[in-house]
Amino acid sequence: MESEYIIKFKPIGTIYSPFKEPHGAPIQPSGAKGIEGSVEVFTEFLDGLKDIEGFSHIILIYYFHLSKKPSLLVTPFLDKEVHGVFATRASARPNPIGFSVVKLEKVEGNFLMVKDIDIVNGTPLLDIKPCVPKFDFSKVTKTGWLGSTVQDIAETKDDGRFAE
Repeated sequence: MESEYIIKFKPIGTIYSPFKEPHGAPIQPSGAKGIEGSVEVFTEFLDGLKDIEGFSHIILIYYFHLSKKPSLLVTPFLDKEVHGVFATRASARPNPIGFSVVKLEKVEGNFLMVKDIDIVNGTPLLDIKPCVPKFDFSKVTKTGWLGSTVQDIAETKDDGRFAE
């Protein structure tokens, strides 16, 4: 049954990185080791940053604003076969929402200085959550079609296939 909900999000900030476009950007934070960026949280949300500096890593939830139209079948970066979009991390999704776990280096007012960023410069930020290993990670026993290619993540860059 199709939902009757209309969901609207208002960005809470903007993500800044050295990547001016998707093409050539790392496709996951593990392929972006040491790459620095910053996250501007709009001043109306500044109180929400209280105590965030106590976490070494944060989860950035953002809108894939440069993604092309959604597709339920995609050929992801780490494979040559077509997969269902929900079995991938492709940006061309019905709801183009992404997330990245980044290292929080320091907080300067309403800016968060981060490392290991794989996000395109100017990306709208939807939310921030603290990364807590006991909450966020389970013992993973299967990685589906990625099992044989996941080791290639550090060398794999965006080739533009999901951007407009």
